[in-house]
Amino acid sequence: MTALIQTISTPDGALTILVDDTQRVLASGWSDDHEAIIARVHPSLRPTDVAEGEADAAAAARAYYTGDLAAIDTVTVHQRGTEMQLAGWAALRRITPGRPLTYSEFAVELGSPSAIRAAASICARNAPALFVPCHRVLRSDGTLGGFAWGLEVKERLLARESGALPLG
Repeated sequence: MTALIQTISTPDGALTILVDDTQRVLASGWSDDHEAIIARVHPSLRPTDVAEGEADAAAAARAYYTGDLAAIDTVTVHQRGTEMQLAGWAALRRITPGRPLTYSEFAVELGSPSAIRAAASICARNAPALFVPCHRVLRSDGTLGGFAWGLEVKERLLARESGALPLG
């Protein structure tokens, strides 16, 4: 499979988006290291050929950064995982911007209130960051927890979504 990769500039730094041949986002993150982005893709979906090109999702990312926080909701993503992971990634897309959940609350959303570690693992294994907003899940005490692209990026995304940080 041939995929396209594009890096755009955002207020949070370079955002690289990898899409398949039908423009579904396979992976994305705040890095200009293409190999790091490709490595996030499940091995069964990892492209054999990658070329630089236009990712349709870049327009949604730009719209997000200019204030249309719902623009990322329309982007099609493609991930492979367990049934619980797939359900978790779908649930992440339903979290309202500016209203983050704790890992405990996220586990409840998954229908498994005691599966807090599994909820955290779902976030950690999420490849299309931003488009599947795993940054919207926090530790039980309200602290940031982890984020593959750095806590500063996570903090700024959450601040932007809560209205505490200017857009653009």
